[in-house]
Amino acid sequence: MPSRVVDYLVNAVSALGVRHIFGVDGANIEDLYDAAHAAADRVTAVVAKHEFAAATMADGYARSTSGLGVVCATSGGGAMNLVAGLAESHASRVPVLALVGQAPTALEGRGAFQDSSGRAGTFDAAELFDAIALYCARVTDPATLPAHLSRAVAAAGAGGPAVLLLPKDVQQADLGPIPAFVPPRRVHGRDDAGIERILDGLRAARAIGKVVIIAGAQVARDDARGELRDLAAALDAGVGVAPDALDVYGYADHGYLGVAGSMGHAELADALRGCALCLLVGTRMPVTARAGLETVLGASTASVGADPPYLDAVVHATSTDLRTTLRELVVALGAGDGRVHRIDPRRPRRAPSPLPVPPAHGPGLRYRDIVETLNAALRSDTDVFADAGNTGASVVHYLRTPPAGRFVVALGMGGMGYAFGAAIGSSLARRHRADGTERRTVVVAGDGAFYMHGMEIHTAVQYGLPVTFVVLDNSAHAMCVTREQLFYGDRYSFNRFHKAHLSAGMAAMFPELPSFAPDTPEELATVLSYCLETPGPSFVSIDCDPDEIPPFIPFLTTSRRNP
Repeated sequence: MPSRVVDYLVNAVSALGVRHIFGVDGANIEDLYDAAHAAADRVTAVVAKHEFAAATMADGYARSTSGLGVVCATSGGGAMNLVAGLAESHASRVPVLALVGQAPTALEGRGAFQDSSGRAGTFDAAELFDAIALYCARVTDPATLPAHLSRAVAAAGAGGPAVLLLPKDVQQADLGPIPAFVPPRRVHGRDDAGIERILDGLRAARAIGKVVIIAGAQVARDDARGELRDLAAALDAGVGVAPDALDVYGYADHGYLGVAGSMGHAELADALRGCALCLLVGTRMPVTARAGLETVLGASTASVGADPPYLDAVVHATSTDLRTTLRELVVALGAGDGRVHRIDPRRPRRAPSPLPVPPAHGPGLRYRDIVETLNAALRSDTDVFADAGNTGASVVHYLRTPPAGRFVVALGMGGMGYAFGAAIGSSLARRHRADGTERRTVVVAGDGAFYMHGMEIHTAVQYGLPVTFVVLDNSAHAMCVTREQLFYGDRYSFNRFHKAHLSAGMAAMFPELPSFAPDTPEELATVLSYCLETPGPSFVSIDCDPDEIPPFIPFLTTSRRNP
């Protein structure tokens, strides 16, 4: 049966198990939406309010499914708006396929509206996207589309975005009778010699002392949480997590030591000082993960994962399939019975000690009280998405991630507003449990992030998604306020906002949206209980002190400077 290029694309992503395509419509991508409409029984096309948010929806969808996210956008400004979202996927190794419309081929370089062909003085979208994509191609011949798509999917599967630039006439072209799309076989990178060296190191370290594991987000991407628990049990290891990997090992797991780095816990640092070997699993240890630990990492550090760490290690073994590699390590260590270690219920569980922060005297609730109240309200499989900044630091430090839930914070680029779109994409992927009931997703973000991309709440309302948006409102870019105070003598502030009443605004815009502004921890507990049990989206705005110092080690170790 003849089919257009756009029909082939939609059928192909469906064959890959993708059930939602995210984007913003426009003249040079509307044919893809037409094809999605024809395949509505298999694929849902979700229209976001901004292309950045559409890209983060695809990113969040991919993270929650350990699969592929798909985003589409029209030419010109729509295409440009994808860049920041795709840059996050690039930095965090998240597989996303971007399908980007372009002006018709015959009009390239001839004054076409939104021309980005690179001809006749126009800028070249291929050059732009090539810098943040693992694969980027302008499809000029419809017959080459299947090969380009196969290469793009394979590249994204290695961890990162791939981009196909699709002129409108190419999208509309008839491919004729063609075979069904065959997903490319993923070829995993693997360093057998390095893995053997790590195994030797683990055996030697286990014989003379303690092993400490620091686990990163690749454990989640490779769906290797159970294998990580087995390895920790086989080694009787203490385990810490990178700030973006709270959901790979946690409070209820054996030997949990807390978070590493700038939002981290003292227990992990203490354990590293006395360990025989530190094994990094699926983390490159960027500054946010290694701040304060540089002196105790290095000479006794080994690493296994897709990429080598940013710090020196005794050995790094490449593995793009941690699930298989960790399982093999467990078997080689003589503990290959396949059982996941669970903490002895008779053994008291103790959360890592929180960092001491200066007392806050301003208005509103304190970060720790907010997150602890949230901890008490969350169900065991609630997913949590946090934005970066003072709010993100507090969530990373205080949150006890539900054992069957997901946790995501975008620390690759740290783009404000990421959590709103990402949570929506994830919720569309994970909203239904096996028994048909709905799983709740919670966004925790600051008001600065809300002002950037909070209007994606409209998308959650449109689709009736079970997402609760918790906005910490300190009328400021609070991390910038803190930096002004600590590093510039508090002589001025560019980062304090005019006060707005966010909950009242949401209630006025969306009368059906439960919207609240609790003033006390007790009121917050009541509000959260209601929101987390009420179908559909909900909104909570909490006044906070813009001058409160969050649990962020670089701030806590810096003395205030005098003007």
